[in-house]
Amino acid sequence: MKKLLFTSLAIILLFTLFGCGTNTQPSQSASPSSSLQTSSSPASAAELTIFAAASLTQPLSDIINSYKTVAPDVKITASYGGSGALQTQIENGAPADIFFSAAEKQMDTLDKEGLVITSSKVDLLKNEIVLIVPKALPVMVGSFGDVATDAVSKIALGDPASVPAGQYAQDTFNYLKIWDKVSGKAILGSDVKQVLSWVDSGNADCGIVYKTDALSDSSVKIVAEAPNGSHTQVIYPAAILKTSANQDAAAAFIKYLQSDDSLKVFTNYGFLTD
Repeated sequence: MKKLLFTSLAIILLFTLFGCGTNTQPSQSASPSSSLQTSSSPASAAELTIFAAASLTQPLSDIINSYKTVAPDVKITASYGGSGALQTQIENGAPADIFFSAAEKQMDTLDKEGLVITSSKVDLLKNEIVLIVPKALPVMVGSFGDVATDAVSKIALGDPASVPAGQYAQDTFNYLKIWDKVSGKAILGSDVKQVLSWVDSGNADCGIVYKTDALSDSSVKIVAEAPNGSHTQVIYPAAILKTSANQDAAAAFIKYLQSDDSLKVFTNYGFLTD
């Protein structure tokens, strides 16, 4: 009887130990699974700095604002100015992720200097060069050629050395063979927004800006477009800079700039997209 009792107790003990072992197994395997679930997180936040031509201020600001709904974890800061001045800042090591120029010249120079990711370059927009006068005190000019006459005593231009709009203006006046007469009347601005403000306020009789800038200011009037063939095409390229620490985020934003929604914003401001 004692032997039978001992055997029974041994079987019960073994069954209990086996049962405990099977019960602990699920809790051990469940732990790694729950750990993986809690460790998953949304895409990493990124900060982007864009150096963009002053003529892009309004549409690009709108697009950056709308991008918050697409990528809420990406913070974008835009610095606007003359494309030549921005080029110089990049060459001097200013931190930026994207360069959005108002001309190919500045972009091509940075590319040759090895500061741009060549494969990321894209020509996004086109623009036109126009002659404007203040609406309040319109000067009697109807063409670029009239700027060389006595009707104009002061004309506002972007500095041709650093502002693409100023270079296009100089090219146009050279094409018309009147740059020598016009240059003596010129006051040079650091970007097209400054040129626009001088004409708007009446501090200049007329000025040369992009068509998009003229359309954005109800205080000025377009009196002429630059003659066909008088300057190279006004093309706005964008590219990622090699120094960018957030190249994936920069590439995603440039792709967004090419979306239908973004292109619609640009066209609403007067830019050409094809």
